[in-house]
Amino acid sequence: MSASPIPTIAEAAAAIAARRLSPVELTEACLGRIERLDGTLHAFIRLEAEAARAAARAAEARIARDGPRGPLDGIPIAHKDIYCTAGIATTGHSRLLQDWVPREDATTVRLLAKAGAVVLGKLATHEFALGGPSFDLPWPPARNPWNPEHFTGGSSSGTGAAVAAGLVLGGTGSDTAGSIRLPASLCGIAGLKPTYGRCSRAGVLPLSQSLDHTGPMAWTVEDCAILLQAMAGHDPADPASADRPVPDFRAGLGQGGKGGVKGLRIGLVRHFHERDHPVNAATLAGIEGAAEFFRREGAEVREVTLPGLDAFNACAWAIMLAEAFSIHEVAMRREPDRFGAILRDRLALGGLLGAADYLAAQKARRRLVAATEAATADVDLLLTAVQPGEAARIDAVSPWAFLERPSFTTPCNVTGWPALSVCTGFGAGGLPLAMQLIGKPFAEAGLLRAGHAYEVAHGWRARRPPLLG
Repeated sequence: MSASPIPTIAEAAAAIAARRLSPVELTEACLGRIERLDGTLHAFIRLEAEAARAAARAAEARIARDGPRGPLDGIPIAHKDIYCTAGIATTGHSRLLQDWVPREDATTVRLLAKAGAVVLGKLATHEFALGGPSFDLPWPPARNPWNPEHFTGGSSSGTGAAVAAGLVLGGTGSDTAGSIRLPASLCGIAGLKPTYGRCSRAGVLPLSQSLDHTGPMAWTVEDCAILLQAMAGHDPADPASADRPVPDFRAGLGQGGKGGVKGLRIGLVRHFHERDHPVNAATLAGIEGAAEFFRREGAEVREVTLPGLDAFNACAWAIMLAEAFSIHEVAMRREPDRFGAILRDRLALGGLLGAADYLAAQKARRRLVAATEAATADVDLLLTAVQPGEAARIDAVSPWAFLERPSFTTPCNVTGWPALSVCTGFGAGGLPLAMQLIGKPFAEAGLLRAGHAYEVAHGWRARRPPLLG
């Protein structure tokens, strides 16, 4: 497969700044791919083509007059449809909000617009970021660009599909139990769940207030750093927002990735992906290959033992389902049939949890966080899996999969630590594989350096889904 002509955000930003690329041309190229491919992928719930064209023209005129505001000026993106957008419907991919139009933007939507990003529209999600893939909603579920018969992962399904297919250069996601990292891994892109509190959640439809995160999804780790730079920062409108300095997330991304990991201490959480939830051979080879790459580049890699995945999973899902039910309880009692069947059943399970169950889960959470901190005192990063293998067929995804096998992603929602999904190649079926890098709280810069160093040393970013031709 030949290298893709679709630029990264970093490449497009450089070309726009040098007057070699017009935001209008870039936006029209994305709109052309949307017209050609989205009838198959269903990544978009709502396309705002004319508003995007107007924003691109304004960016072009502004850049010609004053120069770019930064690397996102004139860059086409789109938002997961739980991010509120003033004057544009925000549906949560649910018939309950099918015609709801917010009056204000989410904080992160406003920040990305201030950076000059061109918003193409709203992207598919699992219903209210929990129920999916569902086939009984007003819009069909998003499809995986590598093979449309297969699952995207969720719940940021539309963002994963849209970025992988080049319909946008980047987008927003949310992550409560893995909903940025799971579609990033199955769609072969980069996805970052920042530290809890790093990015505002104000104006984003909640799922579980104590586990919800917002964050970026893009084709490369560097592009995630660019998006994070605009999204991060303290927001008084979000009670969980952290008042912490925001570093330059690109500053440490070395030329060619060299020097990005030298001296790092990386803990390989082997029991997660070999015993707690064994991955397939290709996924394991990708993780082992990444560990060896980091060793060659000067990092120290050694095994680390954390609490088991089952413990994290039970804790995360008890908290999430209880908090989700509290959010949707009134609608569930008044009009349960307006929910999709998958979400309705999952919320009903949350309704069976009592106060004692919820408090027990929160107590367990404190123990898990303390145990994780103690086990990782002498390492900088952790390395493990995101998914056990390639994406399953979309019609074979079990509605109760999250209860059948423990997830690799829930530990970082329980702890609130930042985590990054990075493509490690492709499996026997031609679908993407990935690894997960996990950092300490508010250490996203080091996490991005390690992911970038690995990414630029491997050839996966030159390969796009076959439907692009």
